[in-house]
Amino acid sequence: MFQDRRDAGRQLAGRLGHYRDQPEVVVLSCWPCREGASPWPTRWPGPCAPLDVSVVRKLGLPGHGEVAAGAIAAGGTRVVNREVVDRFALPAAAIEAVAEKEGRELERRERTYRAGRPPLELRGKTVLLVDDALATGASMRAAVQAARPFGPARLVVAVPVAPADTCGALRSEVDEVVCAFMLTVFSAVGQGYADFTQTPDREVLGLLRQAASRQGETYDG
Repeated sequence: MFQDRRDAGRQLAGRLGHYRDQPEVVVLSCWPCREGASPWPTRWPGPCAPLDVSVVRKLGLPGHGEVAAGAIAAGGTRVVNREVVDRFALPAAAIEAVAEKEGRELERRERTYRAGRPPLELRGKTVLLVDDALATGASMRAAVQAARPFGPARLVVAVPVAPADTCGALRSEVDEVVCAFMLTVFSAVGQGYADFTQTPDREVLGLLRQAASRQGETYDG
């Protein structure tokens, strides 16, 4: 479906034209906080919209890191995938151990990406939460829960590819779900990409600097 994340961003942007040039739109990208950098600083429907990151970490099942037992986000938000926990009889201590490890990485990335800069103001805004793909949706649910207390007027989930049932479940939690390709058979988050290579922090920071320069801000990371 997609050559890489930038191609995915361009195609997803085509589904978000109704948000083009709206003054109250903010984009929060979950992409840098997982496997790769977001294309949104340069390839989204409203190029002047503020862009920030939503720092989220998946709680991988011990021994099976790609299976999400839940997710955590900045501000102490935690989502537990009860179906996975029950299916694998995962004890609470195991979840806590993974959460502690991922919490340290979340804090490191929060410091790296923000470089002392406070999060963008979300109150009264239309917030587009974007990710490169969804599987169970645990990471996106954590991002949604982390954003909601800041009082956005509207929360929109936007992803290039995801299982149809995950999109359906998320529709009850946000105002809109936009997915370029919904799959009935889903095996892995990278199955829609020819190139799903990880992106280093320096490239993420470069993209954030580009976005900040258009907003008159400074990233010193």
